[in-house]
Amino acid sequence: MSGLGRKRLAKELTKARLIATLSTINSGLPPGISLVSADNLEEWFLDIEVLDQNPIYTGQQYRLKFKFGDSYPIGKSAHSMPSLSESPEVTFVKLDKRPIPMHPHIYSNGIICLDLLGSSGWSPVQNVESICMSIQSMLTSNNKNERPPGDEEFVRGNRLRPKDIDFYYHDNTV
Repeated sequence: MSGLGRKRLAKELTKARLIATLSTINSGLPPGISLVSADNLEEWFLDIEVLDQNPIYTGQQYRLKFKFGDSYPIGKSAHSMPSLSESPEVTFVKLDKRPIPMHPHIYSNGIICLDLLGSSGWSPVQNVESICMSIQSMLTSNNKNERPPGDEEFVRGNRLRPKDIDFYYHDNTV
């Protein structure tokens, strides 16, 4: 199969996966997760809220943006053959009534330091729903009303896409 043929196949598989995911989402999402828009197969917006009594997040809703690449959920090797997994790019979006949540793994620009969103922790069995539930769980278990160390410097100096940042995952306690 030619390089062009493999690229087209990857794009069609991505499209089929996203259409199936959207169909599942339209059938219902877990409590605290709602689809805001999925006008195309490249960028979706969902709202999440923490349903327990964590005082840091009580009464708040947060907006997530999902960006899908052409080869989601399975990426390509240097030889254009399927190999590495490709996660969606997931960030929080700040709006008037949707702040960026305070959390030691969430930067003030909405970038989330979560291993399952990186190439080392991503698995193609993950999906939009499971990512939202993982982020809900991350927020639920947090008891620190703070940003990551070096947040201001990181936000000011970072020019990389969230997927291209090589985070060091060292603190599983929050």
